[in-house]
This record gives sequence, structure tokens and C-alpha cells, in this order.
Amino acid sequence: MGFLDGLFGNKKGGSVIGVDVGSSSLKVVQLRREGGTAVLETYGEIALGPYAGGQVGQATNLPADKIAETLKDLLREANVTTKNAGLSIPFSRSLLTLVSLPRRANDEEQKTVISLEARKYIPVPVQEVQLDWFIVPEAIPEGGTPSSNVQVLLVAVHNDELTLLQKVVEGAGLETSFFEIEIFSTIRSVVDEPVKPVMVLDIGASATKVYVVERGVVALSHNIRQGGQDVTRTIASAHGLEVSKAESLKKEHGFTDGNASYERKTIELVFSRIFDEAKRALTKYETAHQKAVSALILTGGGGVTKDLAAYAKSFFSIDVHVADPFAKTSAPAFMRPVLQEIGPEFAVAVGLALRKLEELN
Repeated sequence: MGFLDGLFGNKKGGSVIGVDVGSSSLKVVQLRREGGTAVLETYGEIALGPYAGGQVGQATNLPADKIAETLKDLLREANVTTKNAGLSIPFSRSLLTLVSLPRRANDEEQKTVISLEARKYIPVPVQEVQLDWFIVPEAIPEGGTPSSNVQVLLVAVHNDELTLLQKVVEGAGLETSFFEIEIFSTIRSVVDEPVKPVMVLDIGASATKVYVVERGVVALSHNIRQGGQDVTRTIASAHGLEVSKAESLKKEHGFTDGNASYERKTIELVFSRIFDEAKRALTKYETAHQKAVSALILTGGGGVTKDLAAYAKSFFSIDVHVADPFAKTSAPAFMRPVLQEIGPEFAVAVGLALRKLEELN
């Protein structure tokens, strides 16, 4: 059992929630299972900025008790009816690295090799983190033999982050059986391609995460230190606006031409830098692995920016899609347009709730 499992007792129940603890907001999605279908019961989002004395859209660094207080407000406002939760671990508070290690015929020997070698790749004392790993399945051609090395995805999370999340769970009166790094939740809810490499561009408030996912496994991860709040600040400073007003204008208009709220080049400035760096990461992956990435999926809070996909297509010569995690849930038809529009913001919360549902089987 890895450290992401079993931190609390495995609670059974009919409904479950996924709680995405982001830097600028908290998101929650409640699902229940009917037959083989995940039914959407409720969802909600609450901005953290005002709880930190700031404005909507601003990234924060709140203590556990303040996050728990905010989460209780969100659970009440969204009419959440269950305590059975899964919570996200921010990508920025984790380490993911793919390494090649000698193959061993015996499973126990393999585990020993991995645990000894892993220490070389962790930039902090190993006692300060919880360590887990996954052996990446190897695609062996028919009649071929396994390679002499195995590809191992090492995952480390700082103890301080796990302690904070445990305090949030207790303070909000929830029960959870796992914490999951947000990248894995996102993959579960938005990546359906089983074989070909796919790039996920998760545009958060304070940073943008770039992942290449191949056969359901993270083959590359990269952090870009710019995100949605940089776009908002650029609009605010260029036009002398309050940050909260700039945030609402960004969400309302995005790249739509013809509005007089702000000049399009204002937001192109930040998004072009994000896309340029993401394109370099994509090229680096394709060159190193001699494989073409088949598609780009836009997700995260920045992914809801209107007409962002069309702008992204001017940078990337591959298919560009906007994430639609709610497509994996059953909901009334009249809600579909709204759910498609807000979907990228809720990819992590949906992915967490889907994993939580799997526990009930």
C-alpha cells in the first residue's frame, strides 16, 4: 500500500466528494454511483483570496484552520451531504521524476533496488517526505524480450503538506482514505487516449503544469511559473482596474474579439509566454523519445478562458481540446452547456470523486 492510501479508514457510503485544494480557490464535486454510472449530485467553488484579505483570483498561502473554515463554507453553500472525501495534493508540493533502474527478476529485489536508488533523486532528506513509486508497464513487441532496465515513476510528497491536509480534513469534519497528487486526478478525468502520448496543460492561478501522459502514466512533468493570476494582473495594471474586476472581465471575455474591456494583446502577452515554454517541453519530449504527441488538452482555471483553444492552435501543430471532465458523469441535459464551460476548473475534483467511487465497488 502506498502513502497515498489508507491515511484514514476506508469509509463506505452512497455519495462521495472530491475536494480540490487550489492556491486561489477550493472546488468540490459530489458524485454517487447508479449501476455503472457516476451521477453528478452537486458541485461548487469558493475563492480563497477574500479569506486571505485579498481579492478573487489571487493565489494564497493560508494555514490549515483557515482552509478548513473556507471548506466548511463551501460544503454548506454547495449543499454537500456526505463526509466521504478524497483531497488533492498540489503539484508544487510534490516531486515526480521518471528514472531508469536495473531490472530484477524477483519482486522483492526490485523493491529494494528502487527504495535504495530513489534516495539519490530526492533533493531533501528522505525522512522529510513520504515516498511512493510506480513501475511503468513496458510495451514489448510480439516475440521480443524485456529490456534490462525498468522505468520507474518516483513520487515524493513533503510531510508538512500531508500534515496540513490532515488538519484541513479534521477541521472541516470530513473523512478521507487518500490524498492524491492533482496530476493523477486530472489524468483520470480528462485523458482517454490509451496508447499515444498526450500533453495536458493545466493552467492554475499561480503556475501552469505541463504533463505528457503515455499509456496512462506521466512520462514528463514540467512547472511553468506563470498562471491565470498573471493574466489577471496584466489586465489590471494595463487598464488601472481592481484585480477582482480584471478577473471577472478575463472570465467573461477571454480572447473574444470585438469587446472594448481590454486589448486582446494584453492577455496574449502572458499566454504566449506560457505556450512558448510548453512548446519547448513538448519538443524536448518528442526529440528524446522519438514519438509524436497526439493532442493537447487545456485544463485548470485558465482553461475556461474563452477562445483560448483557438489561440493555442496557433502555437501547436496538434489537436487542441478543452477538458470536459463532467462528460464522465451523468447530469441533466440542460446543465451540459454550463458544465462544459466550467469543466476545466473542476478536472481535479471530478478525478478525485471518480477514484473515491471506485473504492465503493
